[in-house]
Amino acid sequence: MQKEKENEKKSIKLEVLEKLSALIIAGFGLVAALAWNDAIKALFNKFFPAPSGNLVAGLIYAVAITAIVVIVTIQFGRMIRRAKNVVDKLDK
Repeated sequence: MQKEKENEKKSIKLEVLEKLSALIIAGFGLVAALAWNDAIKALFNKFFPAPSGNLVAGLIYAVAITAIVVIVTIQFGRMIRRAKNVVDKLDK
């Protein structure tokens, strides 16, 4: 009985650590995303200078970023699928 309680405590501690690390990683990911957002905005403004608050420029930026994110996401998905296929072949 005592051993089961100890195992449960360890399991809970491990789960807390896993959740905490996931939150920390997500936080760093958000910071990186915001930094990239600022860099991409600055680059976009350099090539497409427009008065501040220009609706058309904002829409073009949003569409361009969305297209880039979709393309990158698809490419990462394909890369992960290929890696899984290689690992599956190695396991056989």
